[in-house]
Amino acid sequence: MRIFVTGAAGYIGSAVVCELIHTGHTVVGLTRSDDSAAKLIAMGAEVHRGTLEDLDSLHSGAADADGVIHLAFKHDFADFAGALAMDLRAIETLGAALEGSGKPLVTTAHFNGEASDQAAIALAERGVRSSIVSLAPSVHGEDDKGFVPRLIHIAREKGFAAYVEDGANRWPAIHRLDAASLFRLALESAPAGSRLDGVGDEGVPFREIAAVIGKHLNVPVVSISREEASTHFGFLAMLAGLDIPRSSVQTQDLLGWRPVHQGLIADLEQGHYFK
Repeated sequence: MRIFVTGAAGYIGSAVVCELIHTGHTVVGLTRSDDSAAKLIAMGAEVHRGTLEDLDSLHSGAADADGVIHLAFKHDFADFAGALAMDLRAIETLGAALEGSGKPLVTTAHFNGEASDQAAIALAERGVRSSIVSLAPSVHGEDDKGFVPRLIHIAREKGFAAYVEDGANRWPAIHRLDAASLFRLALESAPAGSRLDGVGDEGVPFREIAAVIGKHLNVPVVSISREEASTHFGFLAMLAGLDIPRSSVQTQDLLGWRPVHQGLIADLEQGHYFK
């Protein structure tokens, strides 16, 4: 299949591109920069110039493909509502290009992104085999730039690794290579209207994450109160105290997908996060 991938040169996108090419698909990656274009060509992908704001480019890229994986998202926390609105327009445009074809469109769930999710699911009634992948908060692996590196930065800056109260609250996690195989299987076989859980570790106690960070940085590991969390963790304060275990059993049964790569704690113990 010829697959159009947005966000193809990104942290998750580059893993998805390699997964697709390795399993025999042709990949066309959306990119705006020369550096990203060179990265895609080096991976064996074709390049489609454009941006999320360029709806004509999105439409033409999708119309020329046998399927679409939409990973691009503008991570602008200063205007998150604007980023969500942009994502909704992108999904509507990609869906319009595929309407009536029966071709797959795999999208990615985002916090407060219910409008985008509803738009993607509605495409199932318009002849698009749409599905949504909801990834765990931590998608870990080499070159991670997400929540865990931020926790490590905070621990370095503050001089200690913290958890909230008893730290028994749990975070789900997934290795980026397991996420890549899930996106590929969703593209190939997810039923129209599917909601898929991208979870490897169903719930890692937050104090275990803090303990590994403290060990590798050689700093104390400290319990803090919920009142202290906002000062210590900043915008991550709420998430740092949430107990949000999730299971991917239904997704595994539906697609025959199995997470096979190391979990979050084992990945942290490798040391690459601390270089």
